[in-house]
Amino acid sequence: MFKNYLKIAWRNLWKNKAYSALNIFGLGIGITCACLILLWVEDEVNYDSVFSKQDLIYYVPTNQTFEGEVYTFYSTPGPLAKDLKNEIPEISKSSTTSGQEILLANGDNGINRYGRYVHPDFLDMFSLTFLEGEMNTALSRPDGIVLTQETAFALFGSDKNILNRVIQINNEFSFTVTGLIKNLPSNVTFDFNWLLPFERFELGEDDMSWTEEYGNNFADTFVELTPNANFKAVDNKVRSIIGSKMNTTNNSPNEAFLHSIKDWNLRSDFKGGKKVGGLIILVRSLVFIAFIILLIACINFMNLSTARSGKRANEVGVRKVLGSSKKRLVGQFMSEAIILAGISALFSIVLLLLLLPSFNILVEKQIELRLFEPIHILSLLGITLICGLLAGWYPALYLSSFRPAQVLKGVSKSQGSASVIRKGLVVTQFAVSIVFIICSTIIFQQIQHVRARDVGYEKGNLLNVAVSGNMIDKFLPIKEEMIASGTIEDVALTNSNMLSSGNNGSGLSWQGGSDTDDVLVRFRYVSPNFIGTVGLEFVEGRGFNNDAIVDSTNVIITQSFAKLMGKNSALGKTITRGNTEYRVIGVVNDYLYGDLYGNGKTGPVMFFNNADYANTMYVGLKPKSSATAALMVVENVLRKYNPAFPFEYRFENDLFNSRFKDEELVGELAKIFAALAIIISCLGLFGLAAYTAEQRKKEIGVRKVLGSSVSNIVQLLSRDFMGLVVIALFIAIPLAWWFMSSWLERFAYKVSIDPWVFVAAGVVAMIIAIVTVSFQAIKAALANPVKSLRTE
Repeated sequence: MFKNYLKIAWRNLWKNKAYSALNIFGLGIGITCACLILLWVEDEVNYDSVFSKQDLIYYVPTNQTFEGEVYTFYSTPGPLAKDLKNEIPEISKSSTTSGQEILLANGDNGINRYGRYVHPDFLDMFSLTFLEGEMNTALSRPDGIVLTQETAFALFGSDKNILNRVIQINNEFSFTVTGLIKNLPSNVTFDFNWLLPFERFELGEDDMSWTEEYGNNFADTFVELTPNANFKAVDNKVRSIIGSKMNTTNNSPNEAFLHSIKDWNLRSDFKGGKKVGGLIILVRSLVFIAFIILLIACINFMNLSTARSGKRANEVGVRKVLGSSKKRLVGQFMSEAIILAGISALFSIVLLLLLLPSFNILVEKQIELRLFEPIHILSLLGITLICGLLAGWYPALYLSSFRPAQVLKGVSKSQGSASVIRKGLVVTQFAVSIVFIICSTIIFQQIQHVRARDVGYEKGNLLNVAVSGNMIDKFLPIKEEMIASGTIEDVALTNSNMLSSGNNGSGLSWQGGSDTDDVLVRFRYVSPNFIGTVGLEFVEGRGFNNDAIVDSTNVIITQSFAKLMGKNSALGKTITRGNTEYRVIGVVNDYLYGDLYGNGKTGPVMFFNNADYANTMYVGLKPKSSATAALMVVENVLRKYNPAFPFEYRFENDLFNSRFKDEELVGELAKIFAALAIIISCLGLFGLAAYTAEQRKKEIGVRKVLGSSVSNIVQLLSRDFMGLVVIALFIAIPLAWWFMSSWLERFAYKVSIDPWVFVAAGVVAMIIAIVTVSFQAIKAALANPVKSLRTE
């Protein structure tokens, strides 16, 4: 029987090639879209899954309170990891880590790679796979370094047995390779390419005592709990330890807490010291969208199938007369639906192979299809079966319910609720399409709104170069030669990128202020010409003297800091930090850093005339100079004074735009989904229009005989469909408004929702519907009425 079902199903699909192709195309697009989303979701959900101790490993952030508001920071004091392990029995292992990019060199072959300084426990906590060397001894010697496969290949090529090979770090120190570990996958939160003993943190520094002070938060802290540990009990102990070390109460505004490895990627957004979501919101949204895309693809199948019901009515009548039961007919039509879904799945595999490279570029990942993995095979089969059942149940029940006496007499099946269902399905499709159009438009507006805001400095012609080697020592000749080229306006050093929150602290006091101890202040250590290079403007006062000694106890502050010092001018007032008093010599405008979606109220910033610990060089290009020529100048000068290090740079504008990566991804996906939903919805509307034209062909023939023009008939057939789009518009507008209002609530600085967006979406939907329906309407209107009426 089943073989007979398959044979007849295949014949019917082959007989109606055009409609079968439309169904396969619609379902195939839906399955492809859902598979791409689920592959991305799988990659995000499986972040850090390479580490086998997922139930035991925790990151340790800190909550700190300033001016009554709780901030969550990922940096912790250096001694915290050691004290957690020593004082809390349930913590079996711990490691302080700090990340840095350094130059690794094998002879003349030098590469910049990011890695971490770690304690030995780190190796076992993260279950790193050693290909050469021993885990227990790899970091036991102070000059030992552990490399990943990729880093070792970049340094030594295809050479084998790299153990005990000597490499140079930062063109100054020699280290011996004591371990080779397997590459980590791309979906890990805390990535690294090399590991060094934490004791070698800040290479070359003589005095590292500051790393053992609880007042300095600079490191990442990881801990491993014992298998039977009670999380809540351990977390409570962790929360009290910083307060006890800093001689404060248990209600200390500075507390550490445990953050599970399972939440690092998906749930790492904090507000007021509490988790408020993160990437998990996007993951859930995209899973919902995948379901919606599949649903409208199935709706399209239903409409196209019922549109052909007139062609199969006689077949159903004959089958019933010959003894076929409704159950067998349902089985027949469901078999057709599942076969068609299977063919659509095969078509989607082809689309996936073609589209996955472009999708990877869009989402900035290296996702692989891995089709023959059991979980992927089962998932694809599951999606195919669900689509077949979901898309086929209504057509199967509808077609199998035809009465043989009526259909064999040529009497059409009464429309009734079936017509309402078909129209409702089309309304659903277009409502979803309109929601996608509106959402993608508003997301685009929000991104452009933030991009266009005044950041307070000149980011357009600003080049960002990472400081390496002896760039600080040779800064003056580097600066002079760059400026002498005629393409560079100015050059400066700083310890923090403009967009970064950077170093911060509290406990300062100043003239004209009260209750200043818990005010969070950002610290910037800069070269004298920094203010002019980045384009900050003086509100009052002057800049730093080129002689750092002259201004060693002078500072420049931002307007927000000046307001904290009272109504009068801040110039000449003193700020006390620790045992040192600093005098304010200049006030500059506030500028945007940290949260670019914030309300624009930036915290106070304090600039010191000291670039000894700079990590960034800013190069200001002249407005009309060629960027290519300027880059050549910068590269040539740095190769002259810093030859061992490769030239790497980024434009500040690009760094600024990269901060909108997640929002841009949402916007791009929304546009793609809008286009796909429209295409699939048009197929559904096409099917309903074909069905309507089929049902009303005799009416159309009579109207033509009585003198109706082609335009009158087209208008007659199109009117009902435009009504469906209008209904969809009334459903979609409040839904889209609610979705976007909820999404925009995340941002303090946001665009307002303009009514024209809804109007534009409605007009676009109407035009698309008119174009889609017109094909069938004109075809029906041009048909020969003699052929339509010859059976009467």
